[in-house]
Amino acid sequence: MSQELHRSVLLREAVDALVIDPGGFYIDGTFGRGGHSAAILERLSASGRLLAIDKDPEAVAYGNERFAGDPRLSIWHGSFADMDRAAADEAGRVTGILLDLGVSSPQLDQAQRGFSFMQDGPLDMRMDTTHGISAAEWVNTESEAELARVFREYGEERFARRMAAAIVRRRAERPFERTLDLAEVVKEANPAWEKGKHPATRVFQAIRIHVNGELEDLHRALDKSIDLLAPGGRLVVISFHSLEDRMVKRFIRDKERGPTLPRGLPVMDSQITKTLRSVGKAVKAEAEELGENVRSRSAVMRVAEKLGTEAQP
Repeated sequence: MSQELHRSVLLREAVDALVIDPGGFYIDGTFGRGGHSAAILERLSASGRLLAIDKDPEAVAYGNERFAGDPRLSIWHGSFADMDRAAADEAGRVTGILLDLGVSSPQLDQAQRGFSFMQDGPLDMRMDTTHGISAAEWVNTESEAELARVFREYGEERFARRMAAAIVRRRAERPFERTLDLAEVVKEANPAWEKGKHPATRVFQAIRIHVNGELEDLHRALDKSIDLLAPGGRLVVISFHSLEDRMVKRFIRDKERGPTLPRGLPVMDSQITKTLRSVGKAVKAEAEELGENVRSRSAVMRVAEKLGTEAQP
């Protein structure tokens, strides 16, 4: 199996923040093509362990081949939302969890995966091709109101209703099967193109997020990270659009503040259970990486540390 070209975004920054103990147990929740995993393994000692997770069967097959000779790495096919099942024996003892969100370059670049509005391919967009409904099935059967809601909420598309109406009119004549077909209909329904951005960008993003349940999975993974991490363990999340980043930012903030209590309740700050502390500020790609990898433009990395008896500030 040939290696796909894929540049992991914020590679050095993520691994520097994540690996605090060479002999620890780590989770790479989005293996992709193994860029972050390889860099993590370089930092681990012989006793260190890494669990890599990916929804994509192709990524899992690639990882099993690439790292076949390294006993420190195990690969699990599934969503990082279920990482508590994948790492059940390590609950409360995980040293670090990395979530590199979004779509890997091979998924975007392979027309047959159906993610791209620039290349013609079957309209699929599933990260896990073994189950779930494809983008074509969803686009051809969903109500106009629900199409518009998804485009507006997940794509932040201001012309969501126009685009949904155009899709419903066209599918009544002929169902959508190919990516460029859908992209053309969306493009024609977009009255104001953004400079430097394809007019179907936001709709394709919204469909991909919805079909793969990306925000639901992220919500579940963030919640589960608390119980998985050991005191002092790190959570590192790299987001690629504002919906993800807002969710991560709010999660860290809320766990840093502790539960909201009724006003006037006689409780000291030291009595409030706080489970995380933010580590540093949000990190973005530096100029050199921006020049080499266009996909790093929107990346934002946030880091938090699990609090506990061994890690109180």
